Amino acid sequence: MKRQLHLNLFIHGRGHHEASWRHPASSPLPLTDIRYYQDLAQRAETALFDSIFFADQLALGGDVAQAPRTWLEPITVLAALAAATSRVGLIATASTTYTEPFNLARQFASIDHISNGRAAWNIVTSWLATAAENYGGAGQVTHADRYARGEEFMEVVKALWDSWAADAVIDDRASGVYARPDRIRSIGHRGDFYKVAGPLNMPRCPQGRPVLVQAGSSDTGRRFAARHADAVFTAHMAKETAQEFYADLKRLAAAEGRLPEHVLILPGLSPMIAETEAEAERLAREVNELTDPEVGRKRLSGRFGGHDFSYLPLDRPLTPADFPAPESVEAARSRTEVILNLVRRDRPTLRQLLGYLAGARGHLVIAGTPEQTAALIEEWFTGGAADGFNIMPPLLPAQLDVFASEVIPILQRRGLFRTEYTGTTLREHYGLPWPASVFDQPGWVPELREAVAGV
Repeated sequence: MKRQLHLNLFIHGRGHHEASWRHPASSPLPLTDIRYYQDLAQRAETALFDSIFFADQLALGGDVAQAPRTWLEPITVLAALAAATSRVGLIATASTTYTEPFNLARQFASIDHISNGRAAWNIVTSWLATAAENYGGAGQVTHADRYARGEEFMEVVKALWDSWAADAVIDDRASGVYARPDRIRSIGHRGDFYKVAGPLNMPRCPQGRPVLVQAGSSDTGRRFAARHADAVFTAHMAKETAQEFYADLKRLAAAEGRLPEHVLILPGLSPMIAETEAEAERLAREVNELTDPEVGRKRLSGRFGGHDFSYLPLDRPLTPADFPAPESVEAARSRTEVILNLVRRDRPTLRQLLGYLAGARGHLVIAGTPEQTAALIEEWFTGGAADGFNIMPPLLPAQLDVFASEVIPILQRRGLFRTEYTGTTLREHYGLPWPASVFDQPGWVPELREAVAGV
């Protein structure tokens, strides 16, 4: 079967440029109005995107005066979008650091049932110090501890999603039997961080379990992704670093006993598209002129765990010595590496760096024609750098509409992207297998049936 390009729509504020909310081409609707997200989801479905994606943050940003975000809690949003769409996949972010496995497994199983098999969880370990202050105030969790907790969290949620067999529910009114206790199992987990009896208090998901997405690119994050992720969102500003990441993660997946093609790698791409390259560049400058460098400086500080950049002049070329070492940062290390690679390669001034990061926070930003955008996508897709892209329009819905009407038809004519949905679930869109079930393993004995006989 011919390899298929995958496209996700990353919905963020009124667009991924930090000044998008000020631009007249962005939506006038409040960011708390569900109609805004329903409209975007329906546009993405009409354009045949694989999925839509919501990030999350567990604390109010310090730049709130000048930088609105996507305010609604993302899992709740997915429930509303499931009822407004029928095919497009639904991905929400939730943290393993500040939630309980049973709660999360139940929430995403519910979304998978509500959407008839379109749910996915973007797995994150929370690094914001301000988030720690909202969850007990015990201090920021270290990078190593976040991933240690995350590994056990994954063991628990996978077991919970597998605690019902697909045929456990009979719903036989004549006999009076609703479910078979021998096809439901407790999990009896007792670990370093969690003690969870199980089983989950709802039947097995339509997809077996939700699709698992992950976005960490540090060494620890890559190994975590190789073990667990079905799709990996990543940030690269150059094809060469994307190719290195792609090859390394596929190798790590194979070492975990997985088929590399079952771990999709989807870099972020934020394209400003117009009829001519000059017009696209003019639009990009127009939005950049709406930014505040001091807002960008605060955001850069957050990326480096609160490091003070206030002493740096805006117009002196930067060097890596102006930044803390990535291994000393307890925040998102993968993104700090992306920023440092850009500094090493281009020696930008702080003003130039902040302008670039304003576009999409370290993801690939381009300004060009539909043909140029499609050519870049094809080059990365065929050149071992990506299995598709997490599309991050700088202005919503305007640049989404241009991408859908101008770029996608080019990709379709080149045979790279679908012309219709051939499945109904996100697993089918991604070409992923259904997860194996413990109930299908030879010799499985339902020794814990008594524990659930009264369910």
